[in-house]
Amino acid sequence: MLQLTGVEAGYDLLQVLWGVDLRVEEGEFVALLGPNGAGKTTTLRTIAGFVPSIRGSITFRGEPLDGVLPHKVSAIGIGYVSESLNLFPAMSVYENLLVGAYAVRDRARISSTIDFVFELFPRLLERRDQLAGTLSGGERKMLAIGRGLMPSPSLLLVDEPSLGLAPMATLTAFEALKQLHARGVTILLVEQNVNTTLHLVDRAYVLEQGRIVLEGTGQQLLGNNHVQEAYLGI
Repeated sequence: MLQLTGVEAGYDLLQVLWGVDLRVEEGEFVALLGPNGAGKTTTLRTIAGFVPSIRGSITFRGEPLDGVLPHKVSAIGIGYVSESLNLFPAMSVYENLLVGAYAVRDRARISSTIDFVFELFPRLLERRDQLAGTLSGGERKMLAIGRGLMPSPSLLLVDEPSLGLAPMATLTAFEALKQLHARGVTILLVEQNVNTTLHLVDRAYVLEQGRIVLEGTGQQLLGNNHVQEAYLGI
């Protein structure tokens, strides 16, 4: 579904990614792990069209993504839930969801997707008319994921869903991603909670200093000495 080959990218004179090779097959749940500053967020932003690649290629279902603008990346079926969430605090939960469907012209599809989001996150249904700026951290993460689902993406890029959340809210976020995957959504997840993530995903990559240094199934990486020492404290 998604293929990165030799991708290099960065910001102005700062190169962050160095020859990144990564693939996500249809229906997979894949994680991108690594320390702060490794380039995980840059990888997602490059796929989503916010950061141009310097070298290499990115394809989605065989079609090149290089140079494709973010709104067109969204239109072809790639959703992006950023670490910063980018919600509209002065708008209600419902209005934020509608913004996520700005490119969808089928009103019945919009209504059906909102029903699905409220089924996935009952708390959002309770807060339907509440301003996004008054939500808790966990509720804002739910809303960001829900808004990312509004265009009905076939691939969802999710950046740090547990960042800053209390343990119970973190469990809710991970359970939602698990349910999404069970319903057929392909997911590429960036996450710092390595132990929980590796128990959840099909495969994972470890990115360090802008380079992929490890790849394997969740179970394989849980048993890897480097992962245990660097990320699990074993």
